[in-house]
Amino acid sequence: MAEPSRDQEEVVLYGLGGPERALSASHLSRRDVDDQLKRYASSTINVAELNEHQPHISRQPSTSAGHSKGLTTGAAEDLLKVHGLNQLVEVRKSRWRLLLEQFIGPMPIGIWIAIIIECILTKWADVVVLLALQCINGFLAFYEKNKADNAIAALKKSLRPTAQVKRDGKWQTINATLLVPGDLIALSAGSAVPADCEINTGIVSIDQSAMTGESMPVRMNPGHEAKMGSTVARGESEATVTATGMNTMYGKTAALLQVSDNRLGDLEKILLRIVLYLLVVAVIVVVITLTYILVVGGAGMFAQAISFNVVLLIASIPIAIQVVVTTILALGSRDLAAHDAITANLPAIERLAGMRVLCSDKTGTLTMNKMQVQDECPTFIEGTSRDDVILYAALATKWNEPAKDALDTMILGVADIPKCNTFTQIEYIPFDTDRKRTESTVRSPHGQQFTVVKGAPDVLLGLCHNKDDIRKAVELAVVDLAARGIRSLAVAKTNEKGQVEMVAILSFLDPARPDAKETIERARQYGITVKMITGDHQLVAQEMARTLSLGKSRVVSCKSGIIPSIDLKQTQGQLPQTLGAELGDMLMNTDGFSQALPEHKFIIVEALKQSGVITGMTGDGVNDAPALKQAHIGFAVDGATDAARAAADIVLTTPGLRAIVEAVLIARRIFARMNSFLTYRVAATLQLILFFFVGVMAMHPNELGPPGDTSFPKFWAMPVITLLTITVLNDGNIISVAYDSVHTSKRPLLWNIPRLWGMAATLGLVACASSLVMLWLALTSWKNASSAFYRAFRLEALTFEQAIVVLYLSISLTQFMMLFSARTEARPFLSQRPGGLLLAAGCVALGISTLFSLYWPFGDGGAPISGRWCGFTWLYCLVWFLIQDVLKVAVFKVVDRHAASVNDDDAGQEQIEVVAAVL
Repeated sequence: MAEPSRDQEEVVLYGLGGPERALSASHLSRRDVDDQLKRYASSTINVAELNEHQPHISRQPSTSAGHSKGLTTGAAEDLLKVHGLNQLVEVRKSRWRLLLEQFIGPMPIGIWIAIIIECILTKWADVVVLLALQCINGFLAFYEKNKADNAIAALKKSLRPTAQVKRDGKWQTINATLLVPGDLIALSAGSAVPADCEINTGIVSIDQSAMTGESMPVRMNPGHEAKMGSTVARGESEATVTATGMNTMYGKTAALLQVSDNRLGDLEKILLRIVLYLLVVAVIVVVITLTYILVVGGAGMFAQAISFNVVLLIASIPIAIQVVVTTILALGSRDLAAHDAITANLPAIERLAGMRVLCSDKTGTLTMNKMQVQDECPTFIEGTSRDDVILYAALATKWNEPAKDALDTMILGVADIPKCNTFTQIEYIPFDTDRKRTESTVRSPHGQQFTVVKGAPDVLLGLCHNKDDIRKAVELAVVDLAARGIRSLAVAKTNEKGQVEMVAILSFLDPARPDAKETIERARQYGITVKMITGDHQLVAQEMARTLSLGKSRVVSCKSGIIPSIDLKQTQGQLPQTLGAELGDMLMNTDGFSQALPEHKFIIVEALKQSGVITGMTGDGVNDAPALKQAHIGFAVDGATDAARAAADIVLTTPGLRAIVEAVLIARRIFARMNSFLTYRVAATLQLILFFFVGVMAMHPNELGPPGDTSFPKFWAMPVITLLTITVLNDGNIISVAYDSVHTSKRPLLWNIPRLWGMAATLGLVACASSLVMLWLALTSWKNASSAFYRAFRLEALTFEQAIVVLYLSISLTQFMMLFSARTEARPFLSQRPGGLLLAAGCVALGISTLFSLYWPFGDGGAPISGRWCGFTWLYCLVWFLIQDVLKVAVFKVVDRHAASVNDDDAGQEQIEVVAAVL
């Protein structure tokens, strides 16, 4: 296999999302992509055409001349050297290209324009600072983006798939990337097809929907070729690997198409809207002030006005917004992984913070998934012992192979395997959700051939020739066991006439997890409702709900018809849009669902989504995949099949609900960091824009300053260097928000843009007012220096250059302090201790701004101020900060009280109006 270039990086792409998930850039249309995908799935892609596009890819020799019996370890290692790892090469941007992109976006281009303007005006100090701003933002963005990409790549690699392969005559589990052509692999329901392979034995149904969009699985017999990128929907088989990695049809199509999904997530849309709104407001203010200065001040003010307003525009737009949010999410995904929840899908973190309902599978999540055979064993054939029943149940498994599920593990754990080995298994039909049973045809040591069946009692009862005679006894036995929370497994066999006879009901328990009840209660405390969904009998589910204290333990049976039965294959997954209105209230008032089929799970999730509820779903099997994909957040539980892991947003690496609840709390803290940062950034922009707008339009230095002093200009403006210094220090400071210590909300968190703008407006208006008052104090100090107020602080009269520096310090302190108020939302700033890095970054920024004001190293346009004015400015800003925080809490106490009295759907729309009224 060709070695990747420096611009490429090999990563494992799991073959479970179709080629679309594996790739990164495209020049093809959507129709071209769809055509190629369908051709790929049907094996009709012209290999010569592919090789024409990708000459470095060569077709591996087929091994279909004979079925493999498995390779030796040495032979596999030799083949691995020839064919390379069984993984795809994802073309990722080179670091140089990634770095270059940070300097050519819309905002960097704006800074380049400002640099050109300052060069024309020969303001070299401003040019240097603008270049410093450009470099700091560019390299910081590159560093954080590269770190985020590496973190995601590492998370993907941690989810490397495995494969069952026969090496040295023994079946073993290996990393799927080590497969080579000629390997003999085992395929079973729920597993990914890890490489192109030829079916040797059995009949399997292969799901190719991820590649073609076709919902119906394809039936494959021996001799057919299954493609990498598909999953096994039903059946079991042994298969011979024919091609691996980039030499699979999946890999060839991937190399040819190189496409990616460029759709924007909710968070990206919100960021885009915020930046757009701020840009519109800033442009309007800049145009008005620029026009006003030129009209009133004349053409002589043009150069200065252009220079100042362009930089004001740059300072007003949140240049680092994407960097900060990406950093917050990347750090969050790493934190989730450390708490046994792996996600490479960053937008899922945002949805996780707002999850209100968690639909949880019972087995393995609420229970131990360690089945325990019970002593009770109602039999229906005279003379049958419990040991006989266990033997028959074991014969309905592949007893010489590793158990495929917890049920087989339970049976084989108590079965007499040596006695099973005296039987010869002729045919084995594995379990699937349509048949709901496993069958095995065996030959006894005496030469008798018969079929044993195990499965759900109602299913096996329907197969029995004497079902009418034994129905009542079977149903009574099942109900009696279920009333005590004991589950039932029916075992049947064929008699001498080939008729199916019910042998017995094997009873077993799957005890609740010791921490399940406590975890469910903890979830409830944080506003998450857990709803159990299980295929078990109604009485078993009812007893489990009572044991776990699931709400009021109200459990409904899907078999009763209360959840409509819809054929998802016929509807192509397109469900009625009335499900939310029809089922929403009932679903929210129900604590569990019994006798649920895969389509019921799908419908429950869809109805909750239509009701406007952020819904999570757990699952482990191939039949859970549709519901996992349909949910806002799909959780593949520990030990889930490849199909479930591929459909899920988050893969859990430890059993139980505890990891999910912890993941939700982490996600809420991540959300809080993003929300506080965006609130602060909008508030800071509003402060700057409104301050300079009012300052230019109403605060004329020549009118407020000493009469005849020509150093006081006609219009208020600050040197470009002051704005740039504030911006540089600000951008460096706010990166630390990603590491902040935040409050964990007790309720689900959703984006409330009106509330965000209302909070930002409250903070921004107070900060603007403080700056305007300080501007008046600074400009009028010449005539008020003898007043009692000035004498109390021993403040001297200021020159215009010193007034500029006082305002520079005042704005800097106000903005940095405002971050500490924004981070606690509607609570007092002292209610949550800031993170150490945020506190340190804030102290550094405040210290630098203070030193600049005392020594002012930037030359013309400003002058150092005295220590008394510096101390007064600090005290002044602290007082205004306290006023700002108290007003913030008061305003939003009114807002939240009003929001609680109206419907949640209307609250967000009205909050901004209430904020305006209070202010």
